[in-house]
Amino acid sequence: MAPSWGPCPVVMALLWLSFCSRGHTDSGTEEYLKRAHSLTKPYQGLGASSSGTFWDISGNTMVTAHYVRLTPDLQSKQGAIWNRIACLMRDWEMQVHFKIHGQGKKNLNGDGIAVWYTKDRMQPGSVFGSKDLFSGLGIFLDTYPNEEKQHESKKRRYTPSTQRIFPYISAMVNNGSLSYDHSRDGRPTTIGGCTALVRNLNHDTFVVIRYLKRRLTVMIDIDGKNEWKDCIDFPGIRLPMGYYFGASSATGDLTDNHDVISVKVYQLTVEKSPGDEEEEEDEEVLVPSVDNFSMLGDDLESEPMSGVALFFISFFSLVGLMVLAVIGIIVFQKWQEQSRKRFY
Repeated sequence: MAPSWGPCPVVMALLWLSFCSRGHTDSGTEEYLKRAHSLTKPYQGLGASSSGTFWDISGNTMVTAHYVRLTPDLQSKQGAIWNRIACLMRDWEMQVHFKIHGQGKKNLNGDGIAVWYTKDRMQPGSVFGSKDLFSGLGIFLDTYPNEEKQHESKKRRYTPSTQRIFPYISAMVNNGSLSYDHSRDGRPTTIGGCTALVRNLNHDTFVVIRYLKRRLTVMIDIDGKNEWKDCIDFPGIRLPMGYYFGASSATGDLTDNHDVISVKVYQLTVEKSPGDEEEEEDEEVLVPSVDNFSMLGDDLESEPMSGVALFFISFFSLVGLMVLAVIGIIVFQKWQEQSRKRFY
């Protein structure tokens, strides 16, 4: 007689559904893990040409049993991982478990990790190991302050409200026409950011990127307390469907190990009013854009002039005024002489 399994299959099915979905009752949002867009241990078949894996690797990426190393702690390396499946979800969340560590001292390491949702994939370039002039969203975990280092020898400084402390996380939305200014750490095109001291930590570090109802939210968990902290919250973000998730990294003269432990992508579902449904149907997003966004200018202020500089400026200004006064007196005297000659 065949054994009777009773309710076991039902129980297993319920356990599986509870694992793949997470409910957020406070916001009315449900999250469902999408395995086709996720990358977790043991990374079986990662990078193989077979159809059994959903991710590709490129460059110097190395796969181990515990992590995927995008770049080793060596100079002039770059690597990337890219999801093979285009994202057809309108609302989603991407959670990245990462680790950045190396032998370099503070601000003598680089360059960081970029997390992507872009139209093109597997195209190496100058932006953290991926192509510039991308179309889509880039989240940059930047560990080296290029611009600040360039201005150390100059008498210029940032205002307190715009000064950045590195490592720093920033976000950029691009329609393919904007270039990421690496020398300025992307400052002109960023839509927001926060300081994130993520190097050489002994506990797990995470960043989560949430795109819900055209609002971009980035949060970090880097203190080992299993608590999310707000980093970026920006409304009016318009991202097309059909783009690809990825992550990349690069080193130059300065180096670090840049590891990805896991990528988990969730589909978000939220109760929507009839007005929201009509808006989504009427406005299908074809090109990435940001509502009411303008590129930032130069947020530097000049260093106050020294006493010697002020002295010379005042001195030459006074000399100039004296010269003008003498010229004025000479011209006036000649005019008076010519006026007298007219009466004789």
